[in-house]
Order: sequence, then C-alpha cells, then structure tokens
Amino acid sequence: MKQIQNFDSPKYKNEIYSKADDGIYQLQEDGEALYVTSLSFVQEPELGEGPHAGEISQYPLEDILDQFLCYISDFYEEQNTASSQTCCLEFAAPNLEDIRKLRSILGKHVYNREEGEYTTLVID
Repeated sequence: MKQIQNFDSPKYKNEIYSKADDGIYQLQEDGEALYVTSLSFVQEPELGEGPHAGEISQYPLEDILDQFLCYISDFYEEQNTASSQTCCLEFAAPNLEDIRKLRSILGKHVYNREEGEYTTLVID
C-alpha cells in the first residue's frame, strides 16, 4: 500500500458524527463510543496486492488491522470501483488512541515482507 492519505468522507457531515481529532470522528454505537477514520491508498500488484482494480487485498490489510486493533467499518463501494486505482476504507475502534496510532501510516509505504517462514508487516 502506498500513497496513504486521509479520506474526508462526506458522511462525516452527518450529525451522528462529532469530530474527535484531525481526521477522526466519534459516534455512539449501542451506547458505546466508537472512533472512525477513513483512509485512501493505492495497492501494489507487484507486491501481490489487489491484482485487479476494485479488489482490495487481504494482506497487508489484515496485518494493519491486527497491529492497530481496529476493523473495517465501511467499504465505500462508490470509490472502490474497477476503474479506480485508489481504494478507500473506513477503520473503526472503540479506543481513540488506536485510531490515532493507525493514522501514523499516513504518507508511508506499508507492505508485507517474506522472511523465511514468516511474513512481517513493514511500515516505511
């Protein structure tokens, strides 16, 4: 994944969202606070990511979710089309600090590297 940027979704203008931090919004879900942020990125087929436009690879995405203790809460089908190289996803977590840490990948290059029997998440 490269060219990772903030995606300012129009849905955040809805009154159910309140701004919690730069690019981070809070909403109440089942009486609990939930924090969300949306990111756009470009996949790298040469690294085994998204072999076809509009298809978002499981990896390194799964490793990012594990490392930053978050999950995907919106897929943005309108933006993730076969004709677009840029993918957009909304990430969510019940902990604001986890979403802040996730946003540390903005502007970075994130990929998986094979090291013998193991695969390592690399954030450059």
